[in-house]
Formats: sequence, C-alpha cells, structure tokens
Amino acid sequence: MKLTIEATINANRKKVWDFYTKPEHITQWNFAIDSWQCPRAENDLRVDGKYFARMEAKDGSFGFDFGGVYNEVIDQQKIVYTIDDGRQVAVEFKDLGTATKIITTFDAETQNPIEMQQQGWQAILNNFKKYVEGN
Repeated sequence: MKLTIEATINANRKKVWDFYTKPEHITQWNFAIDSWQCPRAENDLRVDGKYFARMEAKDGSFGFDFGGVYNEVIDQQKIVYTIDDGRQVAVEFKDLGTATKIITTFDAETQNPIEMQQQGWQAILNNFKKYVEGN
C-alpha cells in the first residue's frame, strides 16, 4: 500500500531542495516530535548514492537508523529511493513561484498501523516546513 503526504512551504524551490537534501539541515528537522532528534545524517545525492539518518529520543531511550539508496535524482524536482527494508519512497518538489509543494509517496510497512505511519511521516514533513520557513 502506498501512502501520500504533502506540504506547501513558503520558500522557493532551490531553498527547499537544499534544506531537504543537505545533512547540516537534515539534522535540524528530521524528527516527528520535539523529544526526538536526528544527531547525524549523510547524503550522497546521486543515483546509487546512499542516504543515512540516525533518529533517536533525546533521552537516549530509543533510536534507529534510517537509510536507503537513490534510484532517481532530478535536481530540484524529484527524488526516488529504496529504503534499506526494500520499500520505495518518491519525493516531488513542485515550483509554485514563491512557494514549493512537496509530495511524498511511500510504501507502507507492516509493523505499525497505516494511520500511525501517515501521521508520523506528515509530522516530520510539517517539522521540515517549520524549519525552512523559520530560516
């Protein structure tokens, strides 16, 4: 099952792309709630390049690595990657002039309820929007 989330960010597409793909920015927004963090990120943004992010609770009680390999990269337009568990994610960046719409479609996993997955991914994207618009 494929799930879709989206957000319109009040920033031009180049800024949105840079903040979405550069590790120094990824660590600032890549978590769903404030009690979590992304202390480390690596991004080799090219076909067959690898993405890695460490996501963990700030109190150290839980954490996990999230990573994948890029299948398609179209500068400032689209990213498609396969997560380490085999699921696929596609992220589109739509230029709206002074704003940019991000549409993310991802394969659901089987361990957590669909609604929880959708809400978690949306919360991270909302955190990204807040970070970009605040900087």
